[in-house]
Amino acid sequence: MSTIRQSPPNQPLTLLYLESDATARTAAKTLFLSRFETLYTAENVEQAHLLYEEHRLEIDVIVTELSFPHASGIDLIRWVREQNTFVTIVALCARGDTAFIPQALELNVDGFLFKPFTQEQLFSTLDHLLEKIYLRYENTQNALLLKQYIDITNASSIISKTDPNGFITFVNDKFCQITGYRPDELLGQQHNIIRHPDMPKSAFKDLWATIKAKKTWQGVVKNRAKNGDPYYVKTTVQPILNANGEIEEFISLRHDITAIMSDKKQLFDYLSANALSVLILIQIEDYTVLEKFYDKGSVEKIEQTFGKTLLYLMPNPWGFQRIYHLENGLYAFAIDRRSCRADKEEIHAVLEQFLANVKEHVVKIDTIEYDISVICSYTYGIFKVFEDAKIGIEQAIATKQPIVYADGLSGIEYDNALKNIETIHTIKTAIDTGNILSYFQPIVDNHTRKITKYESLVRLVNEGGQLLTPYFFLEVAKKGRYYSKITKIVLDNSFAALLKIPDAAISINLSLHDIEREEIIRHIFQLLDRYPEQTSRIVFELLESEDIRDIAHIQRFIQNVKQRGVKIAIDDFGTGYSNFERMLSYEPDILKIDGSLIRNIDTNEVNRNIVETIVLFAQKQRLETVAEFVENEAIYRIVTDLGVDYSQGYHFGRPELF
Repeated sequence: MSTIRQSPPNQPLTLLYLESDATARTAAKTLFLSRFETLYTAENVEQAHLLYEEHRLEIDVIVTELSFPHASGIDLIRWVREQNTFVTIVALCARGDTAFIPQALELNVDGFLFKPFTQEQLFSTLDHLLEKIYLRYENTQNALLLKQYIDITNASSIISKTDPNGFITFVNDKFCQITGYRPDELLGQQHNIIRHPDMPKSAFKDLWATIKAKKTWQGVVKNRAKNGDPYYVKTTVQPILNANGEIEEFISLRHDITAIMSDKKQLFDYLSANALSVLILIQIEDYTVLEKFYDKGSVEKIEQTFGKTLLYLMPNPWGFQRIYHLENGLYAFAIDRRSCRADKEEIHAVLEQFLANVKEHVVKIDTIEYDISVICSYTYGIFKVFEDAKIGIEQAIATKQPIVYADGLSGIEYDNALKNIETIHTIKTAIDTGNILSYFQPIVDNHTRKITKYESLVRLVNEGGQLLTPYFFLEVAKKGRYYSKITKIVLDNSFAALLKIPDAAISINLSLHDIEREEIIRHIFQLLDRYPEQTSRIVFELLESEDIRDIAHIQRFIQNVKQRGVKIAIDDFGTGYSNFERMLSYEPDILKIDGSLIRNIDTNEVNRNIVETIVLFAQKQRLETVAEFVENEAIYRIVTDLGVDYSQGYHFGRPELF
């Protein structure tokens, strides 16, 4: 029999950490102690065995490597699972451990951390697992309490008796209090007088089949009081047999658990109990806008009122019997796949009709009417059904699709995660081996055709010797701690290049998010102090972004570097997030016209007119202009004739090492 640690939620927890690398153990200690009160560490499987044997009643979580010189973390996991199926286990995976992952999944490992991992990734994984541990402890504690209530019939129990035909013969005071009925209104009635319409008929079929077979039935039941209010009870129905073994009556003992039953818990219980399910998630579109526009009370009323109408708005050929209200404008329909054998095209058609119904429906609260629009995600299967559907909702929001078929999306996310892990390894290796490089592309004066500037462009050489452009690694780097390291390397390379080209300036790309990072700002000013004679030959190219948090901070940075002689350019001007008013607040010296406007300017009159307008604007503001993607002589002549000051592109040179 497994021993379960009975720690109540939010109480101190204990971790067993198995890591062969002494440096990693030391580095992780502080991080783990921010989440656990007690930490036991082991450097090999044998030590972990001994520690677990000694502290098995204390240990809540085990974090272990999968690969060791003389033993396998899988062996430890298998041994622990034989002792205790409930302890939470996290597997640390190195790059070469992918062969162990299927075995770890078979042993029901609760989570994975892929080396190298960031502090944010560690805490995200741990917090997710700790939430599950607390929920399990809470549910275990509730089950123990409910068992005691079943064993004794006291004032806290809701009790009723029925005859073999299901007619009520007795109710206690608690039963009357929670239902709102008087005894005389209940006696002689059947229990469907308090049945809630959300409860599926199949649940009561199972109940009657069980007790008619002279067995005890237990479960959670949603009932409806006389005034219409719902309530949840944990119910035990016990057949009472006479001396001949015949059913004399049924006694039901209940405990009110309404306060701890959320729709999300109930949905997860349903999906667990029905291995093959159809799940449809419905999300109120632009819910965050709704929250900003209305107060919290109004939003809750809108959600509740809208939720009550969903069963009527959803075409229901399969017999959905309830709606689950999750959180933040998210709702769910779930049904056993055996009751819904429709293919995805049929489900999609039903959801299209549902969306049409929602579009015509108005949510009315008091005298105010609200128009609500929704997006949908649906899936069916036996593995990660909710995870698939939730990712489907995220995809629907990102792509503005009204309906997304989500089957297998969580697997795709997992595959992407593995690819990102490989990319992160490539980035780390390149940083460690000095293979983050700066290539420089010339920028020429359109009047003299002489090189006056170079743009610094980052490149990465992988372990196979391939030269990679930022397209292959920079977005992944932005999600972790290596992005700032890359930025600092590029800054170092670019400032050092000034000494190799005494007659030209160096243009360095900076995103506005870079400027929001204190460590990057500090590094920039250290370099400006180290190269005081060269600062007038530095240009920072700023790439606009939609989600800048602190424009005043950006403006202060620009003012400070300009006081040292640095020039400011706005990159990719004329497309994306470029904003004339905000751009002028940055007081730039140069506008770099986006390459998408230049690339086909010799054949696209609209682009030519746009570039001409930008040049006129820049000239009135006394700003220099640079045309990117100048690929041939024809384009060069056009941009020169339009008054563009500088050109950059393959016509004058590809990016090269100095």
